[in-house]
Amino acid sequence: MNALRRLFRGENDYDFVRLWRYGLIGSGVALVVAVLLLVVRQLALGLDFEGGTAWDVPTSQVSVVEARDLLRPLGEDSAKIQTVGNDLLRVQSATIEAKAVAEVRAALAAGASIDPAQVAVTTVGPSWGDEISNKAIRALVLFLVAIALYITFALRDWRMAVGAMVAVLHDIVISVGVYALLQIEVTPATVIAFLTILGFSLYDTVVVYARIRDNTPMVSVAGRMTYTEMASLSLNQVLMRSINTSFTAVLPVLSILVVGSVIFGATTLQEFGFALLVGLLIGVYSSIFVATPIVAYLNERTPGYRQVRQRLEAKAVTGATPRASRRNNRNRTSISAGTQGQPDPDGPRSDTGSTDDAHAGSDIGSGTAADAETAGAAAEQAGAETVGASADARRSPAAGPKLPPGYSASHPPRPRKNKRR
Repeated sequence: MNALRRLFRGENDYDFVRLWRYGLIGSGVALVVAVLLLVVRQLALGLDFEGGTAWDVPTSQVSVVEARDLLRPLGEDSAKIQTVGNDLLRVQSATIEAKAVAEVRAALAAGASIDPAQVAVTTVGPSWGDEISNKAIRALVLFLVAIALYITFALRDWRMAVGAMVAVLHDIVISVGVYALLQIEVTPATVIAFLTILGFSLYDTVVVYARIRDNTPMVSVAGRMTYTEMASLSLNQVLMRSINTSFTAVLPVLSILVVGSVIFGATTLQEFGFALLVGLLIGVYSSIFVATPIVAYLNERTPGYRQVRQRLEAKAVTGATPRASRRNNRNRTSISAGTQGQPDPDGPRSDTGSTDDAHAGSDIGSGTAADAETAGAAAEQAGAETVGASADARRSPAAGPKLPPGYSASHPPRPRKNKRR
């Protein structure tokens, strides 16, 4: 509950740098499995992509096994047969000859005890399927090019465009692998859904990139963190927004799947809704665990951000400059400049300790300042030891009872006399 409360208030501080390693490993494994599924099982392409003939029989009395037995004498027992909803039987075959189409239509009508005219027949030639496939690939390529140009000019960083394109390809391969695993038919509605989810995935990625661009001065100006640490901070800042947006988008998709496909039996809604659901979930994951670490990796290789990382790593190895050392450095600078008094030890300090030490060391011009500093430090240490010894003496049991402040064993407080009235 505390983690959810911090997340809701925007106070979360997750170490995404450590989580990125596990996320990239998981993405690599998922990509390998998806490619293997595409090679071994392949996609179940719909009629519009492969070409052929489909027969839709409005009946609930004929099962898949019975329909296959009806088609076996015609040599079509290897056709794809499935039930759609509760009252529709669909048969798909690669045949497009008019005589064979009429024979299958008559056999299915006889098995369902209906008129052959009630059996809907759809025939798609192979040239039409090839044309649809080429148009889908062309639309995807144009989509990727347009998005890459937009991100490059809008965010002024081509590395962000590279990260976004890699995340998009990651989403496509894994989504297609899920379709190959479940053997869900790929139709033009599926392609439209894929283009839709790619747009949503890029939207979430651009939101993260915009926050990274706003926080970039924290690396280049202040120099308090590396680019990777700044990217992790940016993700923490927009994490709740990504969760809310994704949850809001998933709810209507679930309603499409449950109400449209399960209750009403609309297969087009099922194909469209399932592609949207898979793409939305993978898109949110890729914007956090794929697109952002790629941008951080590419920017860390640039000379400016590499110098920031090297300086912070060197400071972490040598340790932070102690407060007394920083105070002495400022005192030496003040003495060499001829100023009087010492600056406040708790006052503002420079964020770049190594630079301050270098300037302070170069400003020291005489041995008097060093002697004065040594004497002052020794006196301060001696005074601290005296105070500590006095305090220990008052607290020690061997020194007798505890005395009030301002009294000692040689000068104890005088006893009070009781006055009688």
